[in-house]
Amino acid sequence: MSVVDLARIQFAANISFHILFPTISLSLAWVLLYFRIRYLRSGALEWLQAYQFWVKVFALTFALGVVSGITMSFQFGTNWPGYMETVGNIAGPLLAYEILTAFFLEATFLGIMLFGMHRVSNTVHTIATLLVAVGTSLSAFWILALNSWMHTPAGYEIRNGVAFATNWSQIIFNPSMPYRTSHMLLASCLTTAFLIAGISAYRQLRGDHGKDVLLTFRCGVVLAAVIIPLQIIAGDLHGLNTLRHQPAKIAAMEGVWETDREVPLLLFALPDEKNRTNHYEIGIPALASLILTHKTDGEIRGLNDFNDIHPPVKPLFFGFRLMVGIGLLMLLVSWYAALTVWKSRDDSTRPAGKFLLHTLVAMTFSGWVATLAGWYVTEIGRQPWLVEGVLRTRDAAAPVASGDLRMTLTLYLVLYAFLLASYISTLFYMARRAHTTSPVASTGPRYA
Repeated sequence: MSVVDLARIQFAANISFHILFPTISLSLAWVLLYFRIRYLRSGALEWLQAYQFWVKVFALTFALGVVSGITMSFQFGTNWPGYMETVGNIAGPLLAYEILTAFFLEATFLGIMLFGMHRVSNTVHTIATLLVAVGTSLSAFWILALNSWMHTPAGYEIRNGVAFATNWSQIIFNPSMPYRTSHMLLASCLTTAFLIAGISAYRQLRGDHGKDVLLTFRCGVVLAAVIIPLQIIAGDLHGLNTLRHQPAKIAAMEGVWETDREVPLLLFALPDEKNRTNHYEIGIPALASLILTHKTDGEIRGLNDFNDIHPPVKPLFFGFRLMVGIGLLMLLVSWYAALTVWKSRDDSTRPAGKFLLHTLVAMTFSGWVATLAGWYVTEIGRQPWLVEGVLRTRDAAAPVASGDLRMTLTLYLVLYAFLLASYISTLFYMARRAHTTSPVASTGPRYA
């Protein structure tokens, strides 16, 4: 492999590991706030028990997200110096905003959220939880603004090969930013919903039928059932935006080689990039045109229109179908689970059936699979550009020895595999041990 390929794989390994944790913590913080408010309003101990279990999950997730994020940021300097040299005037401030307005906010109030339950009043503790949730959302906002700008750059000018900001409003709210942000936030909600439902289902299978377990199970199921239709709508709008601004990415996702109308939706095919064709196509006539243009005779530009300046086809073609396939499975499972919960609404103490519980346990981390598949489609789909139309990936890479990259890549992969296995096993260990602890209600200091 070339040095550029090795550097890309190394960065992909880092960001793939890192993105798993913010995907959970981003929406889990808001779920914790919901638990906290419900406890304040009702005084029901099960809401506090739910909070106290899931805040531990949040702490573990947050810690791994911070550590992996720091490691990833170093690679901008070690492997991709051309990135900051060319677009640092734009990327630098956005990353600084993320640190100043979000990371400091999270870090400051996280201590109160984790350790202040018996030291401050319920109101102060709830406010701390709110500010941590706001901080995670602000962090995602700035990162997604920068990532979106790399796909649809706006509000800048090039002087002597360097990008300078001319309109920060256009940079932040660039053409793809609203769609990319909403799509990612909803993906985070789905990931958290299935995590909560899956862990709660596992606890029920282990014989833990406490009120807090049944409560979080219902919350996870209902959240997933509500969010998945919104995600489908957001995905459709995001696809329309991508067709307008990155048509080569859409052509690769759909395996379209020649510009045509009434393009079929390929359920399966084997793209052959060398011969610029597909083998063993199975498709539904005109459905791709209908989905992407909302017209059965809508035109979709083919890859041959882009003079070989287009992303690799196979990763996008199969990655997109994996993401959609997981999404449809989420839709079926969440709606079936929600229907089951609705039927048993008069008996909130009755556990769900074993088939449903086992299914949800199997899908505990399905949100991760869908998120990574979608992320690969998005990022690989920008190639050969690092910043669309501004900076090519190969021009930003550092002249690092390939042997050094192979060694560090191997170390990263081994470490991340160990940490990921440890994280997952710790979650299930916490779930097994949860019923042995008896959380005590916190009323806070009497003077508060």
